[in-house]
Amino acid sequence: MTPALEPLRRIAAYAVARDDDGRVLLVRASSRSGTPGVWSLPGGAVDHGEDPNHTVVRETAAETGLSVAVSGLRDVLADMRALPHRGVTIHTDRLIYSVSIRGGTLVDRVGHPTDLARWHTLEEAERLKLRQFTATALGLGGASADLRPEPAPTFPSFYAYPGPDGLHRAQRFAAYAIATDPHDTSLLLTRIAPGYPGEGCWHLPGGGTDYGEQPGTALIRELVEETGQEGRLVSLLGVASHRDAASLGPEGYPIDWHGVRAFYRVIVDDPTEVTVKDVGGSTSEARWMPLKEVADLPRDQLTEVTAEALHKAGLL
Repeated sequence: MTPALEPLRRIAAYAVARDDDGRVLLVRASSRSGTPGVWSLPGGAVDHGEDPNHTVVRETAAETGLSVAVSGLRDVLADMRALPHRGVTIHTDRLIYSVSIRGGTLVDRVGHPTDLARWHTLEEAERLKLRQFTATALGLGGASADLRPEPAPTFPSFYAYPGPDGLHRAQRFAAYAIATDPHDTSLLLTRIAPGYPGEGCWHLPGGGTDYGEQPGTALIRELVEETGQEGRLVSLLGVASHRDAASLGPEGYPIDWHGVRAFYRVIVDDPTEVTVKDVGGSTSEARWMPLKEVADLPRDQLTEVTAEALHKAGLL
């Protein structure tokens, strides 16, 4: 058991970079960090309003001295870590990207939270003390260097805090489904309820993940709660990052909102009558819509993330 610690959430982005010999780039946590001597992928926290693609390039350059270009999204992971020396427990949603090296020179960073950046073969990496998300992302085993809190602390699914300009801010990670029937003839869509940003627009089923919850698990749960459908995850399609600097919802005051949303391909093997179980929430309606009708919908009747995800899936 870990002591009662203040729960925090954050979103972060990391790079998987390989050199011509197939070695992977890792950084070492310094004595200034909570896990000194532990190695991880280069990367770090997504700033409010920042696109995670930019985060991974910025953080990799800062931690290693190398300039990288994002070539694709590999995975989305979530984990909890207790940091008793800081009095906090952190849930982090981690976006793992493949990157290529554009140039630069490896640098050591004395006095920073990470102090070394080095290339390692996977065999060498497996013998290092690794952060759990790094081992998972690289397909390696080994004991985790993270202290995991049990049970997960209580934390609201939506939390807005005053920003430096006095405007409340909220950064939220969510998972959404491009869910079809087994024959790929109809798409499952939801409609946003009155009083919520985007009210009246068609949206993908899904929503914010709970503290300590993996994105895929959260998505299957949300699918049942919003539509009554049991789904099967097929693949991760991408991540969308959108900022609304003065979103107005049921809170009744403007919020500088930053949403980072993973979207997945999902198959509903046994479609049933759609039922919105989360009555009184942000979903007013849900239905199976033929793909031809979806393609004919005016773009102003789709939320931004829905249009982006459907385009990525080749359905628009």
